Amino acid sequence: MSETLRPRRSVLYMPGANERALEKAKALPADALILDLEDAVAPDAKAEARARVCDAVRSGGYGDRELAIRVNALGTEWHAADLAAAAEAGPDAVLVPKVNSAAEVLALVDALEARAPAETQLWAMLETPVAVLHAEEIATASARLTVLVMGTNDLAKELHAARLPGRAPLQLGLQACLMAARLAGKVILDGVYNDVKDLDGFRAECQQGRQLGFDGKTLIHPGQVEPCNEAFAPDEAEIASAREIIAAFDEAQAEGRGVATVGGRMIENLHVEEARRVLAVAQAIASRS
Repeated sequence: MSETLRPRRSVLYMPGANERALEKAKALPADALILDLEDAVAPDAKAEARARVCDAVRSGGYGDRELAIRVNALGTEWHAADLAAAAEAGPDAVLVPKVNSAAEVLALVDALEARAPAETQLWAMLETPVAVLHAEEIATASARLTVLVMGTNDLAKELHAARLPGRAPLQLGLQACLMAARLAGKVILDGVYNDVKDLDGFRAECQQGRQLGFDGKTLIHPGQVEPCNEAFAPDEAEIASAREIIAAFDEAQAEGRGVATVGGRMIENLHVEEARRVLAVAQAIASRS
């Protein structure tokens, strides 16, 4: 499967200071895990969490779940030690919060290249107004940067925005970052949903995120994983429609026609490309399962 279509429907933050949580994560159906050294860890537990998370990555046992380590942000007293240790542990990715410029991306890439295996990716969080306004240059700064992650809580705080159902105050920022990701050919993940007891609201936000174009969503509770997987996966009707579109277009081309009609709707190359993407995503998810 291509890197772009690797399933990242559900990407669950796990607190790096909680050994039991790190062990529990091995049985969760999340596509990816972010072992967190930032918000989930108190200042006096940072060093211990760093060692625990790096040991967890080295020890394995997480199957085909993608593993990322979230380090503390540039400029904090823990960042350099976090980045060095995470790079040497060799996770699938290192996630850095509050990335605000292409220059920061390049500096992070240099640091990874000095210590990390070649396959360890850089993921960057976009969670400030300056990051949104510079999303294009961040997204295109380096091939090693493969995933953008929306930090919607911090973005709302920085904007002094109300946290409303439907996220109207954040729409400009979400869409700007989505456009930058698509321009650069990068994966982009939606931000977290804070009320872990409100599954109806969570499902609605997952649906909104998918409709906007996000590849998946970051999560803060194991109970959010399965509904998120369902929301970001093509359902049977979408798969059947994609197959019908491809078959009709192939038949039209065989007959010398450049377009086809399915259910009264004209089908062109762009519809076929989207149908093939739907099938590729479904196949990638099936292969993982």
